[in-house]
Amino acid sequence: MTLQTPTPLRCHILLRAVALAAITGALALPSAPVAAQTTNDTVLEAREALRKRDKPRLAATRAAALAANHPLAMWPDYWELGNRLADAQQDELNAFYARWPGTYVEDRLRNDWLLELGRRRDWGNFRAEYPRFKLDDDREVRCYALLTRHLDGQDVTDDARAAWFAQRDADDGCALLASTLFDAKRIGRDDVWRKTRLAVEANRPRMARQAAALLGDDMANAVSELNDNPQRYLTRKAATQGRGASELTALALIRSAANDPDVAATAMNDRWAARLPADLSAWVWASIGKQAALKLSNSASDHFQRAELTRTGNVDVALPDDTLAWKLRAALRANNGAGRWQQVMQAVTAMSSSEQREPAWIYWKARALQALAGSSQDGVALGAQARELLASIASPLHFYGKLAMEDLGQPLVLPAAPAPLTPEERNAAAQHPGLKRALLLIELDLRSEGVREWNFSLFGMGERELLAAAQLACERQVWDRCINTSERTREQVDMAQRFPTPYRSDVVARAREAGLDPAYVYGLIRQESRFITSARSSVGASGLMQLMPATARWTARKLGIDYTHDRITEHGTNLRLGTGYLKMVLDSFDGSQAMAAAGYNAGPNRPRKWREGPSLDAAAWAENIPFTETRDYVKKVLSNATDYAALLSGQPQSLRARLGGAIGPHAGAADPAERELP
Repeated sequence: MTLQTPTPLRCHILLRAVALAAITGALALPSAPVAAQTTNDTVLEAREALRKRDKPRLAATRAAALAANHPLAMWPDYWELGNRLADAQQDELNAFYARWPGTYVEDRLRNDWLLELGRRRDWGNFRAEYPRFKLDDDREVRCYALLTRHLDGQDVTDDARAAWFAQRDADDGCALLASTLFDAKRIGRDDVWRKTRLAVEANRPRMARQAAALLGDDMANAVSELNDNPQRYLTRKAATQGRGASELTALALIRSAANDPDVAATAMNDRWAARLPADLSAWVWASIGKQAALKLSNSASDHFQRAELTRTGNVDVALPDDTLAWKLRAALRANNGAGRWQQVMQAVTAMSSSEQREPAWIYWKARALQALAGSSQDGVALGAQARELLASIASPLHFYGKLAMEDLGQPLVLPAAPAPLTPEERNAAAQHPGLKRALLLIELDLRSEGVREWNFSLFGMGERELLAAAQLACERQVWDRCINTSERTREQVDMAQRFPTPYRSDVVARAREAGLDPAYVYGLIRQESRFITSARSSVGASGLMQLMPATARWTARKLGIDYTHDRITEHGTNLRLGTGYLKMVLDSFDGSQAMAAAGYNAGPNRPRKWREGPSLDAAAWAENIPFTETRDYVKKVLSNATDYAALLSGQPQSLRARLGGAIGPHAGAADPAERELP
C-alpha cells in the first residue's frame, strides 16, 4: 500500500538530541539538546509553513535554518524557493545550486525548474539545465528535451512517439512535443488515432481529448461526447463513412465495452463488425475481450479469438501490451480451465520485445509450449524449448522464478550470504552525507523527504555499497529502506537483509496463538507495511498489518479484546488483531493462502467472486486477479512467505505447496459467518 507521511511525533528533547548527535556526529556538549531541539523545530516549522502556504513564515524559518547551519537547512531553502518558482529567475536557481551542489534538493529543484522553463518556452536555459539533471526520471521533462532536440534539427520521431504513447496524464510537455511534430508531419494521423484509442481505453478523457484536438476541434468535441455517453453516440451519430468516422465509432465501442462488454459485443455482432475497417474491428474485439477478462467472463477468450480472426492477412494491429496480457490471462481460464495454449503463445509473441522479457510471460509461454508438446510432432523440441525458457528465469528471488525452479525439479535453495561487510564499508555508509540527512529526516517524521533523500543517495552505488547502506538502515530499524536498498543488489544477495524479522518473538507468538504459520504472517507484514509501525495508507489502514479502523474494531469485538482506536499502531495490539483477522479470513477460504491474501488486501467478498467459474491452477488464478495491486500483492506475499519459511527453518521450501491445489467454486453453501467478515 502507498504510505503517507505520518503526523510529526512530539518526541522528548533528549531523544531528538541523541538522534541528531548520532547522525551528524555532533559533540555531546551540555547545550546540544536544547540547540538540537530548537533547530529541528525550525525545520519542522518550515515544513508546516509550506503546508499552510505561509510565505512569510517559510522565509523566516528558512533564514533561521541557514543561520544555524542546520544539517537539513537545504530543505527549508528548497521549500521556500520552490514555493515561488513561477516568479523565480535563473540567477536565483544558479545560486541555490551553488549552495547545495551534488545533493538531492539540487537535482529535485532542477527537475522542477526544467518543468517551469518548459512552460515558459525558455529553451535556451532549458538546454543549459537539462544535461545537469542527474536522475532524468520525469517523463514530461523528457518530452520537453526531445522537443528541443527537434528544434535543433535532430530526428527524434521514434523517441517522441514512444514518449507520447507512454504519457499517463494530459501534461503540457508531451502534448507540445506531439503537436509540434504533428505540424512538422513527423507524427501522422494514424499515430493520433492510436494515442486517442489508448487514452479512451485507459479511461483518461482529458488525454483523449488532448490527442484528438490535433485533428481539429470537431474531433476533440466528438471524442468528449462519446466518452461521456458512448451508447447515445452509437445510436445517434456513429458512422463508418471515412476513416475519421470509423475511428470515432470504434472509440465509442471501446468506451461502451468498458461499461458493459456484453453490450459492446452485441453491437459489434449486430451492426459494426462488418462495417468497420479490419484493423479497427480487431482492436474493438480485443478491447471487448480485455473488459470481459477483467470481469472474469467465460466469453473473454472468444472475443480475443474474433480479434485474431479479423486481423488475418495483411491487417497489422499492434495491440497494447496490457490488452495482450489480458488475452493471455483469459486464455488460461478458457476451455473450463484447461486453457487455450495457442492463444497464450499468440499473446506473448505479439507483445513488445521489452514486455516479452518479463518473467511472468516467459513462464506462461513455457507452460504453453509444454501443453502443446503433447499433441505436436515436434513435441520433443517444444519441450526442450520450454525447459530452456524456464531455466532462463529460474531464481529463488521472485514468484515466477520460484515456480520455474520447481517445474524444473530444482529445490528452492536460498542464495549464499555475501562476505561480511568490512569496517571500512560500514563506516563509509555511516558517514555518507545523503544517508545521514535521510535518517535525520525520517527521525523527524519527514519520511517522504527522507525516503527521497535516501534513494537519491543510492544512485550510482555498487553492490557492496548498497549492502552497507542497507545494513545501516537495518541497524537504525528503518526497515523499509533496509529492505528496498538490499533488493537493489543482483549478484551479492543478503537474504537476512531483504527479509528481516523485527518483533520476532511477538510475531511468532501471535501467529501461533492464532494458529497461523509465522512465515505467512511475516510475508504479509513485509508487503503491507515494511515493518513501519506508524505506517498509514491513503485509505486509512494503519500499523504493521495495515488494519482498517472498522476491521480493527470488528476483530476486537470478535476476539473479546479491550480496544480503543488510539491503540491501532501499537505493534502488540496491531499484531494480535491482524493475526486474528487473518486467521478468520484464511479459515473462510479453507486454508488457501492465495485467496486469504487476496481477501486481506481487497476484502473477502471479492475473492469469493473471483473463485467462481472454472477450477484453475492456483498460479493461474492469482494471475487472473482483476485488480493490479491485489494481483501483485498475492504473488509477493506468497513468495515472501516461502523465503521467510526457509530462513526461519533453515530448510528448502515449496511455493507450489504454499499455493495449494486448484482454486474454484466453493463446495456447498457459504457459512453465514463468512459473510460477516469485513
